[in-house]
Amino acid sequence: MRTAIDTNIISALWSSEPASNDIAKKLFDAKKRGALVIAAPVYAELFAYPNANREFIERFLRDSQIEVDFVLSETVWLKAAESFADYSKRRRKSKAGQAKRLLVDFIIGSHALYEANQLMTLDKNRYLTGFPDLKITA
Repeated sequence: MRTAIDTNIISALWSSEPASNDIAKKLFDAKKRGALVIAAPVYAELFAYPNANREFIERFLRDSQIEVDFVLSETVWLKAAESFADYSKRRRKSKAGQAKRLLVDFIIGSHALYEANQLMTLDKNRYLTGFPDLKITA
């Protein structure tokens, strides 16, 4: 079982949010069942965390045994593009205006769909419409 991890999971751990103990337990349980992985965009987003630098991030990933998929397949990119386009069309059709979600969310979802068995995220609803076949854990 390969578990892809969304940025918000790691950010919640680093921020010691109220749910961080539960998140840490779920990560530990997922690690017992298989590999933990993040997509390259998650890695990049981690640099936006206050006081995060490459050394801090690399140490955390190494200590947590989280792999980074720096190279994403054409299939991942195409699914992300299609899902983002569908989302943008739904927004325009509903007269809700421009897309509020970022393309990166669709890359993360697509990566989890094709390169992992599930996605661990705190934004379950964000991924349900674009990736109905994706198993989501929180």
